[in-house]
Amino acid sequence: MTTTDAESKSVTAPAAPTSRRKVLQALSGLMVGMFVSILASTIVANALPVIVPDLGGSQTVYTWIVTAELLAMTATVPLWGKMADLYNKKLLIQLSLGLFVVGSLIAGLTPNVEILIVSRVVQGIGAGGMSALAMIVMAALIPPRELGRYAGIFGAVFGVGTVVGPLIGGLLVDTSWLGWRWCFLIGVPFTIVAIVLLQRTLDLPVVRKQVKVDYLGAFLITLGVSTLLVWSSLAGNKFEWGSWWTAGLVGGGLLVLALALWVESRAAEPIIPLSLFRNRTVALATVASVLVGVAMFGGTVFLSQYFQVALGKSPTVAGLMSLPMVFGLLISSTVAGQLITKWGRWKAFLVAGGIIMLAGMVLLSTIGGQTSIPVLMVYMAVLGIGVGMLMQNLVLAAQNDVPASDLGVATSALTFFRSMGGAVGVSALGAVLANQVTSSLTERLPAMAGATGGGGESQAVPNIAQLPAPLRAIVQDVYATATADLFLIGVPLTALALLAVLFIKEKPLNTLSGAERLAQESATTSN
Repeated sequence: MTTTDAESKSVTAPAAPTSRRKVLQALSGLMVGMFVSILASTIVANALPVIVPDLGGSQTVYTWIVTAELLAMTATVPLWGKMADLYNKKLLIQLSLGLFVVGSLIAGLTPNVEILIVSRVVQGIGAGGMSALAMIVMAALIPPRELGRYAGIFGAVFGVGTVVGPLIGGLLVDTSWLGWRWCFLIGVPFTIVAIVLLQRTLDLPVVRKQVKVDYLGAFLITLGVSTLLVWSSLAGNKFEWGSWWTAGLVGGGLLVLALALWVESRAAEPIIPLSLFRNRTVALATVASVLVGVAMFGGTVFLSQYFQVALGKSPTVAGLMSLPMVFGLLISSTVAGQLITKWGRWKAFLVAGGIIMLAGMVLLSTIGGQTSIPVLMVYMAVLGIGVGMLMQNLVLAAQNDVPASDLGVATSALTFFRSMGGAVGVSALGAVLANQVTSSLTERLPAMAGATGGGGESQAVPNIAQLPAPLRAIVQDVYATATADLFLIGVPLTALALLAVLFIKEKPLNTLSGAERLAQESATTSN
């Protein structure tokens, strides 16, 4: 038998179904790895006011400590997804976790801000791999018919990691014998545990085939996306939205992405196959994922600021006040996943999630400086329930409707666009918030306008504790009103997500795992 025959045989041989016990063992490592990688994106939120002065950094550095990790994570997700369709998934997921450990160690031991920013890039590359590969590996192990119950758990892990990060960061900073360096070091032992668990429990078939990686397409996609993310992160802060910087960055980013589309349309193995978006389910799920990203990230970022500025709460208390959204997301994601597996129907949960998320946005658009805490908690729980029912089930719908050979790129595409929606949406909404605060303070308190807005380095969030009582009341009311208006802007975006979900056509869930489907497809091709 020739080598080629042997490789062909390894591809076409039927994949043995994975036992439930082995699935649960493998998922334990995936869940730990995914949680710490998502946590890295959000844990520094309440720690940055301590980290930056301690390392002698400026306001520009403050922005880039967050942006560097987000850029690296978002831009590399499609590349990880494509490699998952071509190479050993187990090796790739361990590599991504290894990069995350290295980045976390460097960040936790950093002597200056320059090395910290570089370490955040390394962390982001590893987190991007984990975000993309976790759901890909799940799809390879578990049939879509059974995937609901597990996808719900992973959706909850993703959401909890996103929302509780600021709480954990605030607690670490406020604990004298720990400090901000543990915001980075805390994930290292858990990530090592995840690597060991995956080495012992994850068993996936290796498909050998001749491949040609589209490195030019990967480079152009990364460059184009990074350029747009840099613009959305800095516009309204370092330069005006309507400026030559905006024209250059947006025009350049779109030009590079147009070139990337041209390259991808001609590549033998494109990073993101354009044919993928001819699939109605994938295209509509992508639109909905972008808008879910705006709702999820926007909800956590701006509600945290609302708690601290408009309500005058401490970072730790602000984190604790996010728990209703966490619990809503956790419960709805888990329960919906279990019911999808039990009944085999999924669209009703997507539609219900869209309606509930829209209701949460409408309710939060009514908040103000005098909103009672119990009412606010209910509103947040409603938003969390809606996001939890939508987030991972959109991925499930797409995975169920693509060939097994495209599971990696389909999964990573949805993850990529959800992160893009969150990044660009948060930046744009942040600019709207800053402009509205500046305008309102100019009208009501002209002397304060220069301290709280106006563009460039002068933009700063006022220290509520240091303001006299009459001024504090005015500033808090301005921030409360501006935050409510952000959610009002989010209402039509959320309605668009619901509209996209309504047009997704429900198809029966496949009863074969990704590995079994791939073996079946390979056998059909060889015959």
